Amino acid sequence: MDTPQLGLKSVKVVALAVHDMARAKRFYGQTLGLEPADEGGDEVGFKLGGIVLMLKEGWYGTPTAEPNPRITLECASARATEEALKRRDVKISNPVDRYDERFFIGAFLDSEGNKLWFCSAD
Repeated sequence: MDTPQLGLKSVKVVALAVHDMARAKRFYGQTLGLEPADEGGDEVGFKLGGIVLMLKEGWYGTPTAEPNPRITLECASARATEEALKRRDVKISNPVDRYDERFFIGAFLDSEGNKLWFCSAD
């Protein structure tokens, strides 16, 4: 029996809980240099490629360094990204390390304590 396709395409939005919206906006906008994302004229978060990183203050969830699901951001060079994050005084929770002989992966904590992973092939 054939099951009809659901029409799912890609991840559109990732929402993160924050304690302090102004501080989180400074972190994502100024520290990481992401562009604001808006929907219908309302600022909803930050652009990250084709994904919106949405910040949710007073949400049901709380910021965590152990998110489920895990969010991993692709970058050109994980080692260069780690160095650039350190220069911006971003806390590196997991230094870049080689994984599965194919990828370099590291993680940092945002201003609210959420852990975000990053990776590259080199």
